[in-house]
Amino acid sequence: MTVRALLIEDDETIAEPLVEGLGRYGLTVGHVSTGAAGLEGPYGDIVLLDLGLPDMDGIDVCRGIRQLSDVPIIMLTARGEEADRVLGLELGADDYLAKPFSMRELIARIRAVTRRSQRTATVPSAPAAP
Repeated sequence: MTVRALLIEDDETIAEPLVEGLGRYGLTVGHVSTGAAGLEGPYGDIVLLDLGLPDMDGIDVCRGIRQLSDVPIIMLTARGEEADRVLGLELGADDYLAKPFSMRELIARIRAVTRRSQRTATVPSAPAAP
């Protein structure tokens, strides 16, 4: 199964190599450069979200996506302080990766997060009590 990702990143010097690199690992990547466009979706199987967007803060984008979907979200950002990581995770991100990062680490995190979400989606519900 091909993983479909939505990359929400305004910096083309980061977005272009990411789209290309993720494609080499077999991901299908849609790219938007604003938070508003990111909120419109489609989200695919995973959202890769930059926090420093031109029209709105990525934290607000994360909150907006969480109101509509349980799609896994990995925040990709230059904000690497502990307080930023904790806030991002508490507001609904499934993982948080500070820039700069390696493509191999990002791929490993995408695989881990999507593996968990796919496993959760396929777990049968418990039978109803008599």
